[in-house]
Amino acid sequence: MIEVRPYAPSHQEEWDDFVLQSNNGTIFHLQRFLAYHPHNRFAFHHLLFYRGRQLIALLPAAITENGTCLESPIGASYGGFVLPLELKYVMHEHLVDSLLAYAQRQGFRKILLTPAPPIYQARFCQDIDYALAFKGFDFDRHYISHAIYLEPRQNFVSQFSATVRRYIHQCERNADLSVQHCEGHEGFDEFYPILLENKARHNAKPTHSLEELHRLKSLLPNAIHLFLVRYKGKAIGGSVMFLCNPRVSLCFYNMLNYEFEKLHPIHFVMKHVVEWSIRIGCRYVDIGVSQNVQHENQMTPAYSLIEFKEKFAAKGVLRSTFRKFL
Repeated sequence: MIEVRPYAPSHQEEWDDFVLQSNNGTIFHLQRFLAYHPHNRFAFHHLLFYRGRQLIALLPAAITENGTCLESPIGASYGGFVLPLELKYVMHEHLVDSLLAYAQRQGFRKILLTPAPPIYQARFCQDIDYALAFKGFDFDRHYISHAIYLEPRQNFVSQFSATVRRYIHQCERNADLSVQHCEGHEGFDEFYPILLENKARHNAKPTHSLEELHRLKSLLPNAIHLFLVRYKGKAIGGSVMFLCNPRVSLCFYNMLNYEFEKLHPIHFVMKHVVEWSIRIGCRYVDIGVSQNVQHENQMTPAYSLIEFKEKFAAKGVLRSTFRKFL
């Protein structure tokens, strides 16, 4: 009933058009986004699902664990099935059945799927989640992310905590402080050393190299945005925002030069990115996962980080990975 076809470069236009018109697609599902990775970095194994001649679903994926696992996504934040706005429940079961049959034919022993949380959907629907559970998928892991619901009100900053509002007012009264929404590639070279220093404080490295950030900006110029906080003209912090789809903007990097921490550049830039997100019609600002990655139990919450995010009216959003052994 459903034919599964491996992705080929000739599918790119059809693939990306489907993502842009889907119920739950994000920039992370676009072939244009995935193209920023160097050739042969991953063993991509993307799949298209057809009912007759009609494309009804996509699955960005790669082969991992020495060829035994089909994992979605690799090289992106979110994967899982990309689905149309309208699809009957039974078709979700057929999609899962077709995926399982395909994976067994290919000799995979495990499937991992990490879909975008429901806040990314145009119309709330968990049919695919139930179909996966019904067909024997359980959970490999959960993360808690946090997102700000952008209520349509003139003064959204009033939702922030009193402390955050006070810091923002201090920033606004400081004539030496400003926030720049950078045009084109401007500012990334100034931002990246701050990013490196911040990550080093936690024995980590950025997800992207500077060259990759420039490449992403070239591939998706309207989806990658940099906001820089300047003090007397010097960049002291900022945010790299991914406009994931028309509904959600994502703070992928939120960084500051700790030498200027008392000037509260993060509070200042958060005000600007929230107001920008409201202006362009987003419903949520996703400010990322809140895990203590240094802990043996990867589900351990980063309590201080959660408390900080809650001061911006953020609420918890579950990001889960489905798993099935074959």
